[in-house]
Amino acid sequence: MALTGRAALLAALGALPVGIWEPSWTGILAVNAPLALACACDAALAAPVRRLGLTRSGDTSARLGETADITLTVTNPSSRPLRAHLRDAWPPSSWEPGTEIAASRHRLTVPAGERRRLTTRLRPTRRGDRQADRVTIRSYGPLGLFSRQGSHKVPWTVRVLPPFTSRKHLPSKLARLRELDGRTSVLTRGEGTEFDSLREYVPGDDTRSIDWRATARQTTVAVRTWRPERDRHILLVLDTGRTSAGRVGDAPRLDASMDAALLLAALASRAGDRVDLLAYDRRVRALVQGRAAGEVLPSLVNAMATLEPELVETDARGLTATALRTAPRRSLIVLLTSLDAAPVEEGLLPVLPLLTQRHTVLVASVADPHIARMATARGNTEAVYEAAAAAQAQTERHRTAEQLQRHGVTVVDATPDELAPVLADAYLALKAAGRL
Repeated sequence: MALTGRAALLAALGALPVGIWEPSWTGILAVNAPLALACACDAALAAPVRRLGLTRSGDTSARLGETADITLTVTNPSSRPLRAHLRDAWPPSSWEPGTEIAASRHRLTVPAGERRRLTTRLRPTRRGDRQADRVTIRSYGPLGLFSRQGSHKVPWTVRVLPPFTSRKHLPSKLARLRELDGRTSVLTRGEGTEFDSLREYVPGDDTRSIDWRATARQTTVAVRTWRPERDRHILLVLDTGRTSAGRVGDAPRLDASMDAALLLAALASRAGDRVDLLAYDRRVRALVQGRAAGEVLPSLVNAMATLEPELVETDARGLTATALRTAPRRSLIVLLTSLDAAPVEEGLLPVLPLLTQRHTVLVASVADPHIARMATARGNTEAVYEAAAAAQAQTERHRTAEQLQRHGVTVVDATPDELAPVLADAYLALKAAGRL
């Protein structure tokens, strides 16, 4: 129990002397005795905190940048009404800076034997699991002179998922996929494509697609149509090592890689391909396998939510061995990693033949748009030096990409905003060429 600010002020005033030169003990007793009695009555009428019942309900997940509403139900089993201030504590990253106090503190009144609900609205600023801390309640008497305070543990977890901002590109990529799939008037033919159906010849069709046997059985010339093969295996490999921690703009490279992986997974699952995920640095950080088409995206989003870059050098041999075990049959392996010269030349290149001799390999990397801006800077000595440094970095990056391409690897190097659609286009190009 504790005196409130109001009670402390009254007590201080009661202790002042009534006379100018000497204290009046009669005055002190006359003021403080009723105050003590009022405080005792106020304390007796304040609802007990420990007997309160608290339960939670509400959202268990939310995308980064969106809100999550958590409902706290407070039950007052006592015979006294509850007048209280309540603080619902969560980690600081559960709110945008400067909004925590307004969002986490509540006033409530609960009559005896009743319950009330209040809502705490979270707006997380980081991915991962956010776990509720303790609920602290300060119960006041009817005069506001005395209060009781206590805390309760009311567990609840909200998983903050990747935002998947590249989802906006999905309709245009699906339209291109339908075009490749023969669902529109444009039909393609590539090595490894599957026979789809027969249709009547129109001027401009490839004469090599004419089916002479079907033509002999009917009065019009028939041509075969083709569609890209389905049920191919795609393994998305996220490098979660040291290089993925580098920040490009406001987020780590890993976040941009995850966003690109999600768009590709959504597109490939719609194309009828099987998609798995492997996140690795020196050990497996996440593994998603064998999901049905409708479960792929939720499973990947949930697995990526808790991934964080690890400040260790990625074990390229371990990554390659794990990828080969995860993809025993011929697959498209999409490795989202860095194009920095040292990690590629010392780690990836020596083991790359193990992947390329059995699989089609695509390497995707996040480029820093600030370097491109530096390369075009002019106007003073400092800007010229920055442009020279940026040009050297770009040259090294291009040389690393060419080394990978000489091993038969498809390389995608784009800024965070462009990586997801460019990677999806590279997948569609491989599918159109029949390389999957």
